[in-house]
Amino acid sequence: MSAPEPTPPTKEELKGALKAFKKRLKLTRLDDESRLGGGHLTKGGNSGIVAIMPPNQYPQAVWDELVKQGKLKYSGDGTYRLVEE
Repeated sequence: MSAPEPTPPTKEELKGALKAFKKRLKLTRLDDESRLGGGHLTKGGNSGIVAIMPPNQYPQAVWDELVKQGKLKYSGDGTYRLVEE
């Protein structure tokens, strides 16, 4: 007897995962930008972060589906990046 097919992620799961990914990417970039300038007179610059590891509260199938839909792109080493619209 074969294992049952895993159920595909729901639209709500995909939407929530994408929202969580965007929020984590934004916070990661903000954190990086706040560290760039060392002195109190220097402004932080733009972050060079384009890819991050996705939040682990969603299963791998969710991230695979978002890649398949063209919303994310796998960047290697477990990281993903947003596809620019």
